[in-house]
Amino acid sequence: MATWKLNLLQDSASPLMEQLSFFHDHTLMILVMITILVSQMMAGLFYNKFIHRLLLEGQLIEVIWTILPAVTLIFIALPSLKLIYILDETSNPAISVKTVGHQWYWSYEYSDFKNIEFDSYMIPMQESKNFNFRLLDVDNRMVVPFLSQIRMMISAADVIHSWTIPALGVKVDATPGRLNQMSFTATRSSILYGQCSEICGANHSFMPIVLESISPSAFIKWIKKM
Repeated sequence: MATWKLNLLQDSASPLMEQLSFFHDHTLMILVMITILVSQMMAGLFYNKFIHRLLLEGQLIEVIWTILPAVTLIFIALPSLKLIYILDETSNPAISVKTVGHQWYWSYEYSDFKNIEFDSYMIPMQESKNFNFRLLDVDNRMVVPFLSQIRMMISAADVIHSWTIPALGVKVDATPGRLNQMSFTATRSSILYGQCSEICGANHSFMPIVLESISPSAFIKWIKKM
């Protein structure tokens, strides 16, 4: 259970995921208030004896229960729209990385500095070490510098895949013949785990994603070694 929490419920590692968490808490609080209010009204209807056999309409209460849901939806919609635009924004990226989904592994291309290409396969269970996470670690990690705007260009070579890292708040479909893009900024040094989130075939659950966020100086050294 501890390993499950560590890998699939990692703490936020980007401003995008922090904003998504804030929006989740904001919406959940509104839902809790609505649930409490409706429950209280239903309990009152069941346990009181207030009756009025000549009551045909109540315009005031009808106006109230029409306006309140509309106001509630506005409080949910405004931060939601703002968040959608933030998620789609890609401006002044420091590094561009192209990833291509295959059955069943990922390949990465760094072309800003020099032409670097490598494939990323899941480490088989029989070759896994004690410090490796089962079905989550790969032989070649994607490496990026933290506190830098990273642009990801995502496509697929065969079927539809989905490049997903929950801690970064990113999930983009990799579609054959189409180049999708998104951006993110890692806020700290970390190793972040994800998996393909599209049912792409028999070995769908065996193409994990591992992103290693390191300092810019360490990233330059890594680029020189490649």
